[in-house]
Amino acid sequence: MNAYPDTSFLGSLYLGDAHAPAADRAMHRLRPTMILTPFHAVELTNAIQLLVFRKLITVAQAVAAQRKFEENLTVLGPFRSLPADAFGRAVDLAKRHTARHGARSLDILHVATAVSLGAEAFLTFDIRQRKLARAEGLRVVP
Repeated sequence: MNAYPDTSFLGSLYLGDAHAPAADRAMHRLRPTMILTPFHAVELTNAIQLLVFRKLITVAQAVAAQRKFEENLTVLGPFRSLPADAFGRAVDLAKRHTARHGARSLDILHVATAVSLGAEAFLTFDIRQRKLARAEGLRVVP
């Protein structure tokens, strides 16, 4: 199964937050082929560094999480390019769903990219993103 993780899901996998057990279970149950883009690297790196800024994790924990993600890229496979239609699709999603679901721009771009790249499942813990992904016909896990 092709699965597109959002940053909340990746953060749980690599930072061990409260959702980490559910993320681990989803990975073991689905054994997905992960769809990753450079967008994931930017968002996850920034999320990790924001946790350092907010003094929620140490620099050493941030380095370890970043290293683990980068090492796993060899297993997860190469990044896919952002599809040319992702931004146009994101505009369409914003017009159709934001007033109802309250999704943020980067959340919309994640869902648009997942749809454009043929994801079968969308991995997230973000409530608004779950609604948007479901509205676009994606299986949402966990």
